[in-house]
Amino acid sequence: MLLRKTTLAHAALQTHRAALDLRQRRALILADGRRDTAELARLLGGDGAQLIAQLHASGYLEARPGAVAERPVVGEASVLASASKAAPDSRRSLAAARMYLLGMLELQRNAAGAALRQGLQLAQDDEAIVAALQTGLEALPTMTSAGYAARVRERTLEVLPQYWLARLELTTPA
Repeated sequence: MLLRKTTLAHAALQTHRAALDLRQRRALILADGRRDTAELARLLGGDGAQLIAQLHASGYLEARPGAVAERPVVGEASVLASASKAAPDSRRSLAAARMYLLGMLELQRNAAGAALRQGLQLAQDDEAIVAALQTGLEALPTMTSAGYAARVRERTLEVLPQYWLARLELTTPA
């Protein structure tokens, strides 16, 4: 089923007053009505399916009316299985890597950083997100010190799922 934020979730994200932790906020941001439960769980990594179930039970997420998921979801067990295959380490997720690099690019107070940040924000599918991550990481040394860029690159690679690490074609830092 495709999930979207409820009015309660929109209010919680806008006011920052709800008792939501970072992972819950991340899940709500990713629930855009175009992703199904399995995809959200995979993006969140680790216990993403349980987090989604908790947010759904708390009234923050709802099934998008009249929408049918492109991929059938058999049940929570299959969601948990797909999430564990995608991210064996609960600290690794594509969403976490994306959010981290978005933050680092926002700190680059220049036009190039803003353009890279916008490209990463607008990336819709996993392939486009990884391509934008790669572009951002390759461009960062031209905007900041080599040491800072290396630390950002290292941290991004720490949170990126193993599957995407193997596919990412980062040039080696000079």
